[in-house]
Amino acid sequence: MPRMPIVDVTSLDTIDETLTQAGLPVGRPVVVVVGGAGGLATDPNGTLARLLRQHIVPLVQRLDATVVDGGTDAGVMRIMGDARATVGATFPLIGVAARGTVLVPGEPAPKSDAAPLEPGHSTIILVPGEEWGDESAWIAAVATTLAQGYGSVTVLINGGSIAYTDVLHSLAVGRPVVVLAGTGRTADEIADAAEAPNNAAANQIRQSPLTTVISMAAPTQIAAAIHAGIDGAPNQRSSAF
Repeated sequence: MPRMPIVDVTSLDTIDETLTQAGLPVGRPVVVVVGGAGGLATDPNGTLARLLRQHIVPLVQRLDATVVDGGTDAGVMRIMGDARATVGATFPLIGVAARGTVLVPGEPAPKSDAAPLEPGHSTIILVPGEEWGDESAWIAAVATTLAQGYGSVTVLINGGSIAYTDVLHSLAVGRPVVVLAGTGRTADEIADAAEAPNNAAANQIRQSPLTTVISMAAPTQIAAAIHAGIDGAPNQRSSAF
């Protein structure tokens, strides 16, 4: 497999110019996928993999949209890369990762637990950072830049503590969030937030008018919510959370 293009972005002030100069697809709908990495099983025949292959990936292809995620070869990002390849979809799949957390081909490992990049992504954007979660604000900013006024939506699948930050960044720029209940951990904590009043982040997200919670057992409704989010929410050029 040819080496995927890697784009370095070093400043939020120049992100528009950098992505445009790199030839990335600016001015089309964007679906941001956040959630489980190491804590999510990646069975290619599992329910989640089939949901992506049969419903979400075909929808993205039909809408001529771009998918933005964390870009590493783990969890939901691996499932997305596999689903796109299996279906033969051609939409841009763009990973955004902090440089100090991933293994870049031809470069020394920045740390012992650095993650490999998912090979099915069409482009990887490397941003400043040494710790997991440093990429969160950049994922939101990249999605806003790529959409350029077109609609965008964030889909939360499973997720750990960083997923809360990812979702809050999306809400802060007015991006609708679709939470897939039944996928575990953060997604389920948000879905059941009323039962955990001390979880401030889960309740903030659950109570936002931009948040929609749908069971992963209802794939048609999930696809409809993603489509509705894109149709009804143009990006807002405001600062990240």
